[in-house]
Amino acid sequence: MQIEYALTAVAAGATSLGIKATNGVVLATEKKLRSTLVDETTVRKISMLTPNIGVAYSGMGPDSRLLVRRARKQAQVRGRGFAQQGVAAAYTIRCLC
Repeated sequence: MQIEYALTAVAAGATSLGIKATNGVVLATEKKLRSTLVDETTVRKISMLTPNIGVAYSGMGPDSRLLVRRARKQAQVRGRGFAQQGVAAAYTIRCLC
């Protein structure tokens, strides 16, 4: 039952992708609004964790907001000890998994 629910949720998700270039990264995502009553300008699927780290999500909005909030906290904690070097993206992602 739970696997079927998870597969249904994945099928309903939007596409997100990241493209790495020599001078930066491009994040793109598709906005699938579940209702015509939702204002498109209020839905944000790309978030900045730090000035150098951004994320895009494809799943549930509340889940992504929780993960973004947690990642920002980890980046702040890590950033205090390594202010000159900045925050490593790999470290931030490892803390979420």
